[in-house]
Amino acid sequence: MITVIAATGLALATTPAAADENTRTSVDWATRHQTAAAEGERWLEPGNPPFRTLVVSGKLSNTGNNCYSLWTKFLVDLVPRPAAKQAQICGRGTVDVTVRKVYSPTTTGYLTVCAGVENANDCAPWESITAWPVSQD
Repeated sequence: MITVIAATGLALATTPAAADENTRTSVDWATRHQTAAAEGERWLEPGNPPFRTLVVSGKLSNTGNNCYSLWTKFLVDLVPRPAAKQAQICGRGTVDVTVRKVYSPTTTGYLTVCAGVENANDCAPWESITAWPVSQD
């Protein structure tokens, strides 16, 4: 049985070295926990500074029989927000993950994969989705 929950909000924070306003530069992300793995790309869509849209796109897969979920959490203006489940899978298979969140420079975001679908207690380490490579230009 495969269960999918549609992606909802996701946010992002960036440093001054973030992608150029008019160029979509994607950054790979990946994490795994037990028999589940998630991977994909993330980028900022153009917008009216300082507000843009963070897009996190990828796959959540499972090679085992248990249930797993992908979670995000954000800090906005240094205030932590609760973790939010973005996708889940029960049993073997793969599901798509797409998360879109309004981004401003004071937002910091993370994602993880967790065992189960009820909470973010038994999880891989949280991975940043708002750290951007320094431009070499």
